[in-house]
Amino acid sequence: MVCAEFSSPSGINNVYCRHFSEESKGTKQEDDVSQDADEAAATESTADSTGTEDEVTKLEAQVKDLKNQVLRALADQENTRTIAKRDVESARQFAVTSFAKSLLDVSDNLERALESVPEELRADKENNMVLASLYEGIQMTDVGLSKAFEKNGLKKYGMVGDIFDPNQHEALFKYPDPEKEAGSIGQVIKKGFMLNGRPIRVAEVGVVEKA
Repeated sequence: MVCAEFSSPSGINNVYCRHFSEESKGTKQEDDVSQDADEAAATESTADSTGTEDEVTKLEAQVKDLKNQVLRALADQENTRTIAKRDVESARQFAVTSFAKSLLDVSDNLERALESVPEELRADKENNMVLASLYEGIQMTDVGLSKAFEKNGLKKYGMVGDIFDPNQHEALFKYPDPEKEAGSIGQVIKKGFMLNGRPIRVAEVGVVEKA
């Protein structure tokens, strides 16, 4: 209990007392304890929240890394599949290269045989029946062989007037010719052959140079 003395205007002293019970003291202590507990809980909650955010960030980084690994693996797999497909297609297209090359000489010989017959006798069956018939038979054989070549991707090239290409032609000599374009093919010594767009034998030619 707490007391205080006061004087009134009339000169009378008055004493006022106030009693504080143990119950009120206990209530105050409980309030203090509760406040401390709340502060501790808030601090713990903040710590837990920070720890959770760190964990989420770490998991997100792991997921991103795993995703990148999967994408790289898929890209490598697709590249391997593409290369394998290209190799198989290339092997299929050029598997007959060796066989085709062995037939090029046959084609050359047929062409030489045709060129050896004089032009005026090639269709003269009245006076040169045997020679004209022989020429016709060789010509049919050459045409049939050329069709078989083309059916399997083998094409003959190299004509007079074509522009010289060092990737497709071999210049055996050069000579001036005012009637032809410089840099063009003036003479064909041996025809070239391509297998599916790739030269397997370059054409041997004479190239026109500027006069």
